[in-house]
Amino acid sequence: MNTGVSGPVDITSAWHRVLTIQTKLHQWARTDPGRVFDDVFNLVHDPAFLVAGWDRVRGNKGGRTAGVDGVAPRSLLHGQAVEVLTMIRRQVKTGEFRPLPVRERRIPKSNGKTRSLGIPTLADRVVQASLKLVLEPIFEADFYPSSYGFRPRRRAQDAIAEIHKFTSRPLNYEWVFEADITACFDEIDHTGLIQRLRERITDKRVLALVRRFLKAGILSEDGVNRNTHTGTPQGGILSPLLANIALSGLDDHFQKKWESLGPSWTRAKLRRRGIPVMKLIRYADDFVVLVHGSVEHVEALWHEVAEVLAPMGLRLSVEKTKVTHIDEGFDFLGWRIQRRMKRGTSGQAQVYTYPSKKSLASIKERIRGLTRRAQHRTLADLLRRVNPVLRGWCAYFQHGVSKATFSYVDHYAFWRIVNWLNKRHPKLNKHTVVRRFLPGWEIRTEGVEFFRSSPFSWCSSVVPLTWY
Repeated sequence: MNTGVSGPVDITSAWHRVLTIQTKLHQWARTDPGRVFDDVFNLVHDPAFLVAGWDRVRGNKGGRTAGVDGVAPRSLLHGQAVEVLTMIRRQVKTGEFRPLPVRERRIPKSNGKTRSLGIPTLADRVVQASLKLVLEPIFEADFYPSSYGFRPRRRAQDAIAEIHKFTSRPLNYEWVFEADITACFDEIDHTGLIQRLRERITDKRVLALVRRFLKAGILSEDGVNRNTHTGTPQGGILSPLLANIALSGLDDHFQKKWESLGPSWTRAKLRRRGIPVMKLIRYADDFVVLVHGSVEHVEALWHEVAEVLAPMGLRLSVEKTKVTHIDEGFDFLGWRIQRRMKRGTSGQAQVYTYPSKKSLASIKERIRGLTRRAQHRTLADLLRRVNPVLRGWCAYFQHGVSKATFSYVDHYAFWRIVNWLNKRHPKLNKHTVVRRFLPGWEIRTEGVEFFRSSPFSWCSSVVPLTWY
């Protein structure tokens, strides 16, 4: 594909060009499901794609974190960034570009274990971002609606809404196969992944570049270099897309089963006759299979799902994968989903979605950590740290049955701040602290007001994408 661009471009025009080309790629892939793309490498080193990739890298959360090169993206000045992008483009175009090992960082998990994150170098992040801008619109045409994670215009709340729809009346899918893949990002088979990529991309230079990223290796925290024979490092910009491509075989399997049952009215007849009907809901490597049938039909999924995952080198976790009835309830993406009787009524049970105990414990721990005495110098500093955490948590759970939980979190956060004030001013009695810092029992100072967990306080922003 001839790019027609040879020199540096500004960010605005770069994004305009990238979105225009992405729209074409997506339309071509969607119009012709059998089409393969054999000449897209020029787009990877196209100046517009590199500039857009750089803009995305610099704006990410990890923009202040450096890889093994010791360079954090946000530390570069404009002139330095131009030089770096020019060098990257030359190396990619001539085939000299070689990814460096990712820097390993261990992140603690809620269960006491740790998760390994791989932090690529600045150059690797830019090339990965550019590569993702090329590949994503093509594979988005193939991804099924049952997949929600790390995809544009799709959220975790959409997956929860889908589960609520199928487990509620009149569909009443009562059995749930809760699946957990063991170390998904670490165990993806490279050969199987490249084979999935070849179904759409036959440009050998692009496939070689992806393979180099997969084989780049890891520099562990103790300074030891490890080769990567399987997996794609969590933390890389390209990794979520590669994981979705690897797991699209699972989507394809259940979609074919779903379509083989015919239209909705035919599926309804089959359900009434006792024939099992299954619906997959997947968010990245977390997924559930909703089943309208018997417990025997759900138990059979153990072997079926394991066979589908095997070509990608993946396996189910025996400890975490289980079969659950909707009346027992289950946790998914931080939510608790359960069917139960509505209080004060004697009618039919309803399916409720609300924050799980684990999510509640997590936000309490965050607030507890932020309201320790030595964390902040002033009340305004404290509020500037606590407010975004509360606002983000409430925005995530606002569509569930969360009123009581929000009231509890609001009460907990309010009194943690009050206790922080008491400890910060040990020479003042509590009445003086209330009179000075809590007029009308409201916390505000220097133009900053404590965020209350009220539906009228939530705000959210959606950044629209225009390439499909």
